[in-house]
Amino acid sequence: MSRSPVVHHFDALILGGGAAGLMCAIEAGKRGRRVAVLERADRLGKKILISGGGRCNFTNLHCQPENFLSSNPHFAKSALARYTPADFIALVKKHKIPYHEKTLGQLFCDPSARDILNMLEAECRAAGVSIFLNARIREVHRTTDFVVQTEAAEFQAPALVIATGGLSIPKIGATSFGYDLARQFGLTIRDPWPGLVPLVFEPADRSRYSDLAGVSAEVIASFADQHFREKMLVTHRGLSGPAILQISSYWKPRNPIRIDLAPGREFTSTFRDPKIPRTPAALRAELRKILPTRLADRWLDLHTPASFTNAALADCERALHAWTITPSGTEGYERAEVTAGGVDTDELSAKTMESRKVPGLFFIGEVVDVTGHLGGFNFQWAWASGAAAGRAL
Repeated sequence: MSRSPVVHHFDALILGGGAAGLMCAIEAGKRGRRVAVLERADRLGKKILISGGGRCNFTNLHCQPENFLSSNPHFAKSALARYTPADFIALVKKHKIPYHEKTLGQLFCDPSARDILNMLEAECRAAGVSIFLNARIREVHRTTDFVVQTEAAEFQAPALVIATGGLSIPKIGATSFGYDLARQFGLTIRDPWPGLVPLVFEPADRSRYSDLAGVSAEVIASFADQHFREKMLVTHRGLSGPAILQISSYWKPRNPIRIDLAPGREFTSTFRDPKIPRTPAALRAELRKILPTRLADRWLDLHTPASFTNAALADCERALHAWTITPSGTEGYERAEVTAGGVDTDELSAKTMESRKVPGLFFIGEVVDVTGHLGGFNFQWAWASGAAAGRAL
């Protein structure tokens, strides 16, 4: 005779034990709610642990709504204003976690990302949050309450929070579960795509540049009205580095991106002096002062002007500041740091993250159509959206 499953009753169920889910659980637990976090993996916060090269770029001092991509650029403002980087830093300081600022306001743990996860787990314990690992969900439906059935038990609660993340990095367990559930309850999804992801050369460019793998330079990468001044890295397959990852979230397939290889520098200006000889060797020597030698040489192999008139040198200079590359694609969700797109923000309350159609159903973190720039912004969205829902439960 088959035994009926164990039934657990809570005030709120949170599906997903990542950054957003844990923050939501902490905020709700602190307010006396009985909260359960259901995580399908064998441990919490896998993405936290691998982020920032294992040191977790946990927020950014300069976080603004302009650092986020969404079909509704105003949606994130409310949550971001009510849970700020200063709020999370206060939590980090409370737990005496040493941290440092890298470039552009990015904050990292000194020792390890494990410190941030330990902190969140400690806060969950203090708030009386129940954690269920290896919770593989078979079915979710709604009677008067939400009912979540796993392989081992049944969970019931009047509130359900979806914090299951996006499609990026499937090797640590990313799935489409959150989008599937949103559709099940009649919510609209903005088509997801890989964000913060390396770009792949088309074949002709691969043959020209892939042997430069490992070469890095500070550039301005541009697409449409977006541009980012940071490092670019040439890889065996294409282009990566912060500037490229940033622009990749905005890039649309079959379109070129533009790269200024020498921002604010003018390598042909020397030749305005009539005493300076205008030769290929002299041109090469000047460009090597600005770009890594291998990149300077390759670029001139492909772009040395046929003559050295003022007009030809001006054309050469312009080309250096407007290198156009049409990628064949991206390296996909396997290498994407985030998933752009997701649950349509028109479906949700900007203050609470609750569904407008289904009372008691909340979506937070990466599953929502809010994507941050590189540099701690996606964690700040996780903390802010998680706190907004946790306080509303």
